[in-house]
This record gives sequence, C-alpha cells and structure tokens, in this order.
Amino acid sequence: MEKDKDGKERLAEYLKELHLPAFRSSYEELARQAHQEGLSFEQYLLGLAQRECQERRNNRVERLLRQSRLPLEKSWPALDLKRLPAKVVQQARALLEGSFLDRCENVLVFGPPGVGKTHLLSALAQELVRSGRRVLSRKCGLLVQDLLVAKRDLKLSSLLKRLAGYEALLVDKCGATNNVEPLARNAELVVP
Repeated sequence: MEKDKDGKERLAEYLKELHLPAFRSSYEELARQAHQEGLSFEQYLLGLAQRECQERRNNRVERLLRQSRLPLEKSWPALDLKRLPAKVVQQARALLEGSFLDRCENVLVFGPPGVGKTHLLSALAQELVRSGRRVLSRKCGLLVQDLLVAKRDLKLSSLLKRLAGYEALLVDKCGATNNVEPLARNAELVVP
C-alpha cells in the first residue's frame, strides 16, 4: 500500500514536471474506466493524450480571446443575421473559414452607424480565434495613440513587430466623428 502511494506521488510529480496537467488530473479516473471497459494500454494512453490536447486547445483559445480584446458579448450566436442583407450574410459565412487571412487579404466594412458592423466583425473575429487564429481588436483612435506613444518612446519597431504577430487586426471606428476631436487633442499631448 505504501509503495502504491509513493508511486502515485512520484507520478504526479513527473506529470507536473512534464507540464501535463490534464494527465495529472484525470489519469486515475481514465485508468478505472479503462479497467472496467477492458481497454488496452494504448487506448488508455490515447484517451489521456486526447484529454491533454483538448485542454491545451481550450486554454489557448481562452488566452487568445483575452489577448484579442474583442467584446465577448458580440458573439456569432448573439448576432441577428435576419437584420443583415442576404448578400452580407453569405459573405460573412464565407469569411468564417478564414482563408482570406491565409491570402493576406483585407476586409473593409462600410455602413451607417447602428447597422451591426462592429457586432458582425467581432463575432467573425471570435470565431476565427476559436479556430486558433490570432486576432487583435482595437479602436482606430486607440491604435493611433498606441503608435504615437511607441514612436515617442522609441519603441515603434517593437510595437509593429508585436502587431505583425497577429493574423488579423480588427480596426474599428475608423470614420467615427466622435473619435476625431479627442484624438487630435491627445495627439498634441503625445507627440513631442
């Protein structure tokens, strides 16, 4: 009995050292299940590996969603597609696959205020993140301020390199008149 407890402790330490948290948290449960169902060692190990990979995928998506700065309430399920013209819905569904990112193509969306441009793009970007893509969402005024501050602090190349690490950059409110005046005032304060 003491030998078995010592073995479990060492196994937990090794799994921690190897950075396999899903293995560590579920190996006993899956071992019991494998024993009951008469699974082979390979099937048991496959189940553990699948659980570890799934947990890592989930953690990566959560991290990418946090880094993206997307408004999470503006998701694809919350999007009322009936409000949008059929052609726009068709184009949006085509964009969900993300091949435009592979081709380094830009997507520009124009329209009057309040028609759902931000919601549509945020929902699309969230789905791209969930498929493993790196996306950053910034309002145009804030992005310009970030660039001006980085230029002032002689860190522009570092910021540009960080921005280049994203597969998609969602720049919102480019033509919003309410951002123009404060931006001009802040730009005077920021630029040396």
